[in-house]
Amino acid sequence: LDINCFNSSSQDSTTGHCRPKHLVLDTGTPRLHDTPKDIFFEAAANTIDFHPSRDIIAIGDVDGDVYVYSYSCLEGENKELWSSGHHLKSCRKISFSQDGQSLFTVSKDKSIHILNVEEGRLVTRFSKAHNSALNSLLVIDEHLFATGDDSGVLKIWDLRKGMSIMEMKEHEDYISDMILDRNKKLLLTTSGDGTMGVFNIRRRRFELLSESQNGDLMAISLMKRGRKIACGSSEGTIYLFNWDGFGATSDRFALKAESIDCMVPITESIVCTGSTDGIIRAVNILPNRVIGSVGQHMGEPIEQLAKCHTGKFLASCGHDQKVKFWDISSLSSVIVDDYRKKKKNKQLKPLSRKAFGNGEDFFADLKEVAADLEKENGGLSETNSD
Repeated sequence: LDINCFNSSSQDSTTGHCRPKHLVLDTGTPRLHDTPKDIFFEAAANTIDFHPSRDIIAIGDVDGDVYVYSYSCLEGENKELWSSGHHLKSCRKISFSQDGQSLFTVSKDKSIHILNVEEGRLVTRFSKAHNSALNSLLVIDEHLFATGDDSGVLKIWDLRKGMSIMEMKEHEDYISDMILDRNKKLLLTTSGDGTMGVFNIRRRRFELLSESQNGDLMAISLMKRGRKIACGSSEGTIYLFNWDGFGATSDRFALKAESIDCMVPITESIVCTGSTDGIIRAVNILPNRVIGSVGQHMGEPIEQLAKCHTGKFLASCGHDQKVKFWDISSLSSVIVDDYRKKKKNKQLKPLSRKAFGNGEDFFADLKEVAADLEKENGGLSETNSD
């Protein structure tokens, strides 16, 4: 009896020869995928951030644990580099330093941790950084960073002094997100009280609050080369502000989404949004159009989105205890027609092979995306509105 028959063939009882069933070729080369494979966790991931120059992603979860992974499109090449369990409660925000050597984390336990990226070693700890649970974090430069908490307090920290150098409470509810202008002079915040705040961090003073909008303001992005500010709300609306008109909105765009919990700019006109319904939408700003779906977490709320240093991949984390990767490289070539007639209840176009798990690669048709947006019949229903 030929032992090789056990794996690839059966043996003829009369001749004793092997009859091949199938041929298996093992080249020893890992399979190459379009995107890195999903990363699974024991607890839901709250926050993610990509390294600024290397193929590394950091993840913080609801148990307070922090993980750092290297990622690759090669099969089996996502590797955990290290993990940290220093936080006592949920890790709510995570961010690499601009040089990629440090990792900042903030937690519901009111603490701020700064870890060494190479070793995972805890370098700096601010144990009682705020009186309330921390909710947001923004690295400003090599010395300064900002934090916001559940009660609406904003603090600016200086690592050279080892303490906060500015503290203000202008919001009546939690600070959900923060961004900087390109000159790193003004810091903008969104809050659960429905307002956007403007703070001058150079002069260490408060500038103004916007009018209160419907629902919580959950996320903020700088668009159109800094001329527009987009804020996502818990009601599923994107509110637009002019840079020189912070007080009142200049436009609004209602998505057919349960909420806009997170958003990340992809180009100067396109932003990706994450929602409680689990769908990642690519949205064009001015003209306001939903381009389609980049991907989804199968009905599980999405907590955060992040774009990698090359701009090729978007990562998302949600309540399904997964970090997923999506190919967004072709979004940079999408052009939305200013004059396209609006249609209600049009279908939400899948924008990637993984978007709805149907095995088709929709990026092949994006060269003529403006003309094709109305022709796609598959997918989910979506209403576009200016």
